[in-house]
Amino acid sequence: MNNDIAQGKWHQILGKAKQVWGDLTEDDLKHAEGGAEHLRGVIQEKYGKTKQEAQKQVDDFVKRFH
Repeated sequence: MNNDIAQGKWHQILGKAKQVWGDLTEDDLKHAEGGAEHLRGVIQEKYGKTKQEAQKQVDDFVKRFH
């Protein structure tokens, strides 16, 4: 998969993330553009989750797109 396709898929995932985690702002999503690990950090901070809780939520969410 080339970088353009991967980046396009990641933008689709971020759009869906906004639906799942409605409190995410555009700035949060821009921060999360660094990948799933960045998204985990945003979820952890925004929702007061532990690192493990946030990681599980993001892992479960991303698995939907594989």
